[in-house]
Amino acid sequence: MTQEKDIELILINISGYDRPGVTSALTEILARYDAQILDIGQADIHHYLSLGILIRTNASVSGEIMKEMLFKAYELNVKVRFSPIDRSAYEDWVSKQGKDRWIITILGRRLTARHIALVTDVIASHELNIDGIQRLTGRMPLDEDELPLSKSCIEFSVRGNPRSRSEMQARFMEIAADEDFDISLQEDNVYRRARRLVCFDMDSTLIGTECIDQLADRAGVGDEVRAITEQAMRGEIDFNESFRRRVALLKGLDESVMHEIAESLPITEGVERMMRVLKRMGFKTAILSGGFTYFGNYLKQKFGFDYVYANNLEIVDGKLTGRYVGDIVDGRRKAEMLKIIAQFENIDIEQTIAVGDGANDLPMLTTAGLGIAFHAKPRVKQTARQSISTIGLDGILYFIGFKDSYISEAEDQTKGDLNC
Repeated sequence: MTQEKDIELILINISGYDRPGVTSALTEILARYDAQILDIGQADIHHYLSLGILIRTNASVSGEIMKEMLFKAYELNVKVRFSPIDRSAYEDWVSKQGKDRWIITILGRRLTARHIALVTDVIASHELNIDGIQRLTGRMPLDEDELPLSKSCIEFSVRGNPRSRSEMQARFMEIAADEDFDISLQEDNVYRRARRLVCFDMDSTLIGTECIDQLADRAGVGDEVRAITEQAMRGEIDFNESFRRRVALLKGLDESVMHEIAESLPITEGVERMMRVLKRMGFKTAILSGGFTYFGNYLKQKFGFDYVYANNLEIVDGKLTGRYVGDIVDGRRKAEMLKIIAQFENIDIEQTIAVGDGANDLPMLTTAGLGIAFHAKPRVKQTARQSISTIGLDGILYFIGFKDSYISEAEDQTKGDLNC
């Protein structure tokens, strides 16, 4: 029977130029001596390997293991280093595995060393430990002309219990706003990679305009309606009252104008890419808007949204009457519809995502498992836990853990389906 004193714990670190077969050759040596692998991790940065293996082995063969690995490392042109691990240190490491885990995602057109330094400083100040770092996006362009449409995203896997999640969240949002990049802090639980429903605001989220302002311009009342719109989106006046006042100003406008506006809607960057991937991966999607059903249905047909809930304008004899039909879809109603759709689709509320920019989006942003303020008004960004302000709507894919390679594969499969 092997005594505990005959057991050794050894951390093996291998580094050098990577090539196929390195890990296989080294672990084959461990297998021959029946070494138990307690932990293993590998990263490859620009073809440079960093591999760590923590083993438990009998002291009688540890010398042979190290000797053979040194010879094999020389043959493979990599470096190997051995570090004995104290049993108490190992037990301490094991005890920390039960602590909370977090995913911190940062993204922008371009991420710099300063961005990473600021984020990791916050992590350190809350005494959290970084377990892993991975890049979710593809190569960064070297040509400055390519930067305007580039995307860069890095994901940190972090372990520990922050002193105050709200304080850490607030600090992240503060530095993101000051330094012009985006950041997300999420608990690394079962729901984080199991989102199934995404609900979007429409105006100034899916499209880069307010449809009611477009209608008002055609009716010759643009200035009056736009002033009311801005007040409502900033949360300065009641949404329902502002809605009634704005719709009343549209009285007499020809119905054909709605079709003309729909055909020229400015679609937000990233919508088409995002929808291709979400649909391919089986997500349900909904438009929950304080705007108008006519434009929501146009986007539903164009991009394949599953649900549209918005406001219906009353039309008589081909003219807008200045009235609406049914209940107003305000902030409270958006949150209710998110819960109703989730219940109908048998989706846990923690598996839902809500995306919006205005004050009337806050109820659904706080109701959803993941609420994202998108190019939002200051008040909304201050309240939301997650924010995207530097890139397009496809940034949502990175917040839920998709890598560019996954996104490209889903897009290729979707294109293949269309060609069949």
